[in-house]
Order: sequence, then structure tokens, then C-alpha cells
Amino acid sequence: MTAEFTSDFDLEIAHVLFMDIVGYSKGLIDEQRALSNELNKIVRETEQFKNAETAGKLIRLPTGDGMALAFFTNPEAPLKCAIEVSQQVKSFPQLQLRMGLHSGPVGGVTDVNDRSNVAGVGINMAQRVMDCGDAGHILLSKRVAEDLGQYERWQSFLHELGAVEVKHGVCIEVVNFYTDEVGNPELPEKIQRAQTLAVDRSVSKSSPGKRFLIFGSFLLVAAAIVGGWLLLHSSPVSTKTTAELPVPDKSIAVLPLENLSDDKENAFFADGIQDDILTSLAKIADLKVISRTSVIQYRGAGAARNLREIGQALGVAHILEGSVRRFGNRVLVNVQLIDAHNDRHIWAERYDRTIADSIGIQGELAQEIAGALQAKLAPAEKTRLETKPTNNSEAYLLYLKALERERMVNASIEDKVAAERLYVQATTLDPRFALAYARASLLNTGISLGPDDREGM
Repeated sequence: MTAEFTSDFDLEIAHVLFMDIVGYSKGLIDEQRALSNELNKIVRETEQFKNAETAGKLIRLPTGDGMALAFFTNPEAPLKCAIEVSQQVKSFPQLQLRMGLHSGPVGGVTDVNDRSNVAGVGINMAQRVMDCGDAGHILLSKRVAEDLGQYERWQSFLHELGAVEVKHGVCIEVVNFYTDEVGNPELPEKIQRAQTLAVDRSVSKSSPGKRFLIFGSFLLVAAAIVGGWLLLHSSPVSTKTTAELPVPDKSIAVLPLENLSDDKENAFFADGIQDDILTSLAKIADLKVISRTSVIQYRGAGAARNLREIGQALGVAHILEGSVRRFGNRVLVNVQLIDAHNDRHIWAERYDRTIADSIGIQGELAQEIAGALQAKLAPAEKTRLETKPTNNSEAYLLYLKALERERMVNASIEDKVAAERLYVQATTLDPRFALAYARASLLNTGISLGPDDREGM
């Protein structure tokens, strides 16, 4: 015990690092003792441990197969300690660790040895977060990730995994921390099982889901009728047209990208990139983004492309247009950002990528556009833009093909079955492809969402 606390000290916020040795209980007693001694030695030698201990701002809680370290310094301390420990255990392959971080209240207690100790939500939640991981994982609660996300140096290493149910039915949002040197980029098995179970439950409840959809549709129709009556019977309605209303400076429409591939069947790929750009831009709260439904009329070489008129019709100040050409395993994307008021080019960019690398283009474009329009980009938004839905190019192509089949104007039952089959193939190739799981789940419940509705997914 390092920090001097009495058993009745007031609640304080502790920044907790909880860790344990994976497979500890399977070893012989001598092996367990050797692993524990090695872990204790490594932890005690870390800079963060020494600094906090010297300052009297650290409490150590042994847990048998690991430990909890409660730092009363700053939110970065447990993460920096976790990084130091992860780097050191590389020299001991038999020492497999998983770690969890959370910041929360702790209070004083007296343990069975009549010594002052701490307990509380801060400790418990750190353990729950850790329990979601496998060997090598450094998992963070959403609260810790948001605090660290305020610092640019951590943003690119924070990867959201979504919500997961833990002990006592509590749901927590978990974030995976990893770099090229430390951490584990793989989706934890527990979270993967939870996502699969969620899809299975959704499929088994498809009929109630459809009833809910019908009831919801009825409510929407009723609301529309009431809203229409109020509009007709309220005080004078403005006679301004969309073109006459003030156009926000930070507004944009992404026109359908032209497919220049030799194989015209690759149109699904151009549409998919447009959808991803729209979805990424919609995550930026400071931007007004026109939906895909509104811009689809400008698809095709024969569609009217007078950008000033399009800007006026859609009520936006800027337009993104461009083309996509796929040849073999490579993709060539050309885009131009245009000021719709005067048809002036603001910037143009050309991307020559492999299909795998092209998965991240939408995030790059969204950040470029945000910068050009001087839109505020919160750290959490930046992190989401830099997060790829999958790193598997084949799974990504299957996902885009599924979207194409699902969103066809006159999609038949056969089209929806084919789309579901493609989603399943995509998740088989990449079991961490959460977006494909979600789309398959929605498809099975009879809910059809367009790419415009994927903002929060």
C-alpha cells in the first residue's frame, strides 16, 4: 500500500489499471509463483509506477493472478504504465497479460488483515473492461477513451468496439488500444460472440420486428397528418423557396461518383465509395450533409450537371463530384470539391490505391473536406473517421455488393436473400465486420435502411 488513506476517506476519482495473467490457473503452483514474481518485478520497474509511488498517489491491490493499480494522478498514467508493461513482457512469452482501464470513484475499506484498502466502481469497472479481452489486449472504458481522445497523440490508437454486456447485465462501451508495437488488434472473442448472438437473436425475432415496423409506420403517418394540419392552420406560412433560404457555408452534397471502369458491373464499387463518403461526412456534427436519396437523381452521364443549379436546388454551398475506376486490384479515385455559388474549384485530389487501401479513402476525404470548409472536428469524430469498418478487402467488396442488391428500387425477395447471403460471406471472411452484421440483422427484421441512415452505425 503506497498512498496513505484511512478506511473512511471520501470518495475520490481513481484512474485504474487492472491486469491479470491469462491461463494462470492452469499452471502448477511453482509456475504461478514464478509468473507472479516476474510480473511484480516488471510493474515495479515502470516509470509510471515509480513516479506515482514516490508522490504517494498510488494504491496497489494484488488479485492473485494479477493486480489493480489505482493512480491518483492523471488519466494518462495507467495507459502509459500498461504500455511500459506490454513492452517489457515481450521478453517473457510465457507471461500473457490482458489489461483493462477505467476512471471512476473509489472509497476506503478495511480488509481482513485490518489494513486500509480501496474498493468501488472504479476498481470493479476496470476489471469488467479487462474481462472482455484476450491475451495482449489493452481495453479502455469509453470514459477513459474520451478523456485520452482529447490528446492528439492518443487519437489514432483508439478503436471503438461498441457496447458489450458484462456481469449483472451491465452494458459498457469498450475501446481497444493498440499500436504497431503494443496491444492486440484482434476483436476479443467475448465481444465477437456477443455480436454474433445479437444477430442470431435478431433473426429469430424477425416477425415481432416486422410488427413493430408496421406500428411505427402507422405512427409516422399519423404524425405526418397532424403536422400537415398544423402547417395549414398555423400563422402565415413563409413563401420562400429552398433557393431563397440562407445557404449554410458548411453544407455539402456528394454527387454519385461516375464509374469509369471497363467492367460496368463495377458501378457498385463507385456507389459504395460515395456511400462511405456520405456516411463519414454525416459523422461531423458541424457539417450539413445532403442525403443520398436527394442526390441520386444526378447519377449517370446523362443527368443534368449544372453545379450552380444543383447547389441551389439542394440548398448547399459546396458540391463534391468525381469518378472511380477499378482495374484488377487497384482503384483510381478522382474527386473535386466545388464552390456551388460560382462553380469554382476549391481543391481536387487523386487517389491511386489497392482495394484494401481504398477502404480508408472516405475518412481521408471527410477530413480534407472538414478542413476546407473550416468545420470543427472533435477528437472523437476524428477517431471515428480514421476507423475502418474492415481491413479485409474481399469482405468489403462482398459488403458493397450486398448493399447494391438490398437498395435496388424494385428489390425482390430473391434480391434480399442474395444480399443476406453476401453479408454472411463478408462476416465469415472477417468476423469483426460489425457493420455487415448490423446490416444483415436489419435486413432480417424487415427494416430497410439506406446508406443515409448509417450515420450512427
